Amino acid sequence: MDKKYDAIVLGTGLKECILSGILSTDKCKVLHLDRNDYYGAESTSMNLNQLFEKFKKGTPPASLGSFKDYNVDLIPKFVMANGILVKILLHTDVTKYLEFKSVDGSYVFKKNKIHKVPASDKEAMSSPLLGMIEKTRCKKFFSFVAEYDKSNTKTHKGYDLNTMNMEALFKKFSLESDTIDFIGHAIALFRDDSYLTRPAIECVERMQLYFDSLSRYGRSPYIYPLYGLGELPQGFARLSSIYGGTYMLGKPIDEILYKDGRVCGIKSEGEVANCDYVVADPSYFPDKVKKVGQVVRAICILDAPIPHTKDAESVQIIIPQKQVKRNSDIYVFMVSAAHCVVPKGKFVATVSTTVETSDPEKELQPGLDLLGPIVDKFVAVSDVFEPTNDPTKDGVYITTSYDPTSHFETTCLDVLELYKRIRGKDLDLTPKESEAEA
Repeated sequence: MDKKYDAIVLGTGLKECILSGILSTDKCKVLHLDRNDYYGAESTSMNLNQLFEKFKKGTPPASLGSFKDYNVDLIPKFVMANGILVKILLHTDVTKYLEFKSVDGSYVFKKNKIHKVPASDKEAMSSPLLGMIEKTRCKKFFSFVAEYDKSNTKTHKGYDLNTMNMEALFKKFSLESDTIDFIGHAIALFRDDSYLTRPAIECVERMQLYFDSLSRYGRSPYIYPLYGLGELPQGFARLSSIYGGTYMLGKPIDEILYKDGRVCGIKSEGEVANCDYVVADPSYFPDKVKKVGQVVRAICILDAPIPHTKDAESVQIIIPQKQVKRNSDIYVFMVSAAHCVVPKGKFVATVSTTVETSDPEKELQPGLDLLGPIVDKFVAVSDVFEPTNDPTKDGVYITTSYDPTSHFETTCLDVLELYKRIRGKDLDLTPKESEAEA
């Protein structure tokens, strides 16, 4: 280790690797360490042997196939095709290290059945989610959202979306509560109903992102990297290395060093590295974070695709909170051999939600019931942490834990916010010239 760096980054989760890569491209001198001997930290991908060792302290049965054919994400999430993560990938050119494939479908749970999410006025007219009168109302609302342009008042229809809340806008179109439920949770991707009392522009822009992402591939708004999400942190690690960043795995952090209350370096295995500031996941600073909840996830190996999804090889299902009398949504994520994460004929599905009771696994049951026969299951409950420190005073920038959502939008918002706090400016997500011309 050299003696002096601009930034020391601790942990190789996706958030930390994105920040490490971006800071390196900003010509910051970066040292990136992880106590583990693998990339990804808590968001890593594991082969079958590693999965059984972590969760069951045993070995997998031969019937599941070769362990090498598995790349199972511990915290699986799809990528919005036109979302923030894609913009970061294009801006940094990390796309050259990755290959993506579109996700087959996006579904929503209503009254004990799953339905394809209608994401256009045409789909709304044919969706079994809606009655005939409601289809016409929904079509008008979708058309309004699709045509809305902040800079063109003619598209506003007299509504000021910066002052009107979303509940009021829904009322203007006379939409029913079940329709509002799937729009808010399966299209705008809100985790609860608090958005209804906030300015309507937030929901409308989220819906437009969903529509724009859907238009890129047609079947769903999501994409997913071949060989799993473990490829993403490594892609940003390569980016950092190209720009002079130094990576070291299997490096325990013996001590965080401070001077006059501000971080000035770290000590690892007798070596000292100095820095101006530290970026880290919550596990490195237990005294500077607070527990704000828990997430429960069940990783399930299946022999068949999820029923009633038209044999989709990859799919997302959102169970809105009201449909199962909860305070938070349940998310179902499934991928297969099409994305090179399991052997042919196998599927891996993950059901996740925010813990609300003393029996977390039971809370997943509505999602587990949708999967069909489960060959094997691995359940984990993870604490969710948020930083409590003031990084302007101590120079320690801590990421938040991963939420239960099955997409990356909230993850990337945390990255953008931390970058702005570190650098004092917004991250420029303008694509490189080669991408802009493509």
